[in-house]
Order: sequence, then structure tokens, then C-alpha cells
Amino acid sequence: MRVAVIEDERRLAENIAASLRETAGFAVDVARDGEEGLYLAQVNVYDALVLDLMLPKLSGAEVLTRLRAAGVRTPVLVLTAQEGVESVLRMLDRGADDYMSKPFDLRELRARLGALIRRSQGHAAPLLAIADLEVDSTRAEARRGGVALALTPMEFKVLEYLMHRQGCVVSKSELLEHLYDFNCEKFSNVIEVYIAGLRKKVDSAPAQKLIHTLRGHGYMLREEDLP
Repeated sequence: MRVAVIEDERRLAENIAASLRETAGFAVDVARDGEEGLYLAQVNVYDALVLDLMLPKLSGAEVLTRLRAAGVRTPVLVLTAQEGVESVLRMLDRGADDYMSKPFDLRELRARLGALIRRSQGHAAPLLAIADLEVDSTRAEARRGGVALALTPMEFKVLEYLMHRQGCVVSKSELLEHLYDFNCEKFSNVIEVYIAGLRKKVDSAPAQKLIHTLRGHGYMLREEDLP
């Protein structure tokens, strides 16, 4: 999953980004003012935004208002040092999906973000399943037929995203957009490599194949064979 952290406190932004990368396995972009954050959120595809209210150049409230007016529906978790119910209600009315008051626990931030992303993609529970394949987002574990799969971190990310989008065609470019931040090098065949690795581990033994390729379009996770 790919997240943008829009926060001007350098150390806090770095701590959030490091926590999301190392513990949750997210790709993270960081913006340190409202103008940069608005630009990133408009030109990139994110699964969630972490948005501070007190930002230079453009306030978090204005960033949120402009994003929603432009039709950007990305889930937004607001960080606020402002006290009082009224400020929270204003942000929720502007289109925020959740909020946390500073200071906060990074573990709670990760949990809230994960829940936001799952709900936005139609999965409230952290356990995703199709046929006898199960993916546990909170533990970063996958099992097929009750047997644990030895996936690399990137293979798990690809599989988790396909699970969120099961039954839908997912293009190579969509996977790249959601799994990498803009500082990463993206090699042309990297997705094919991960898909090949997943096929060997997910679909090698069972008779029922779950990972399907639609030539020229992308990949699909589904129980039935493609016509």
C-alpha cells in the first residue's frame, strides 16, 4: 500500500514514515508543507493520506477541502494538536475519515490507517480470503490450505493488493503506483518477477489456480478459470 504523510515537523514525519515502512510494509511519500502535499495527492495514487492541520503555505483544512472539491476520494487521517470537539467536527464535515490528537502512539496510527484502507476497499476485517487462500494483513502472513507460504516482503505486498482487488483486473502500472513511493527505482519487469514468484508458491500444488494473467491488461485473482 502507498501512503502520503503531509507533516511539517521533520522528526515526526520521519518517525511516521519509518514506522509505516518497516512495520506495515507501506510505500511512503513525505511532504512538509500544504502546497507540496496537495500536489502529491493530486498527481499520485495513494491508498491513504496522513494530514497535519497546522502546515506552512497551505493549511491542512484547505488541502482537504481542495482535494474533496477535486473529487479525490482517498481516505484521510487528520493529525491535530487542536483541542475541542468543534475542530474535529469541522474536519469530518470537510471530508476527513478519521483523526488523531497529538501526541499519539505510532502503533495506533498504523492500526487506524490499516482499518481505513481496508474499509475503503470493502474489507473491514484484516483477514482476506479466497477459496483456501488466506492473507492476514496485520501479521503479514499468507496460507493456502492451512499451510504457511514463505513469501518475500514484496511478494506479500503484491498478493495483499490483489486480494483487496480480487475479481478485478489489476494492471502492472496500478501495482507499481500502489507499491512504490517516488524515490524507488521501478524496473520494467519487476512486477512480472513477483507474479512469477507468487505463482510458484500460491498455485504450484493446488489444482485450482487463483492467479490469472490477461494478456495486455494485467492480472486477476479469482477462483474460476478465465474463459
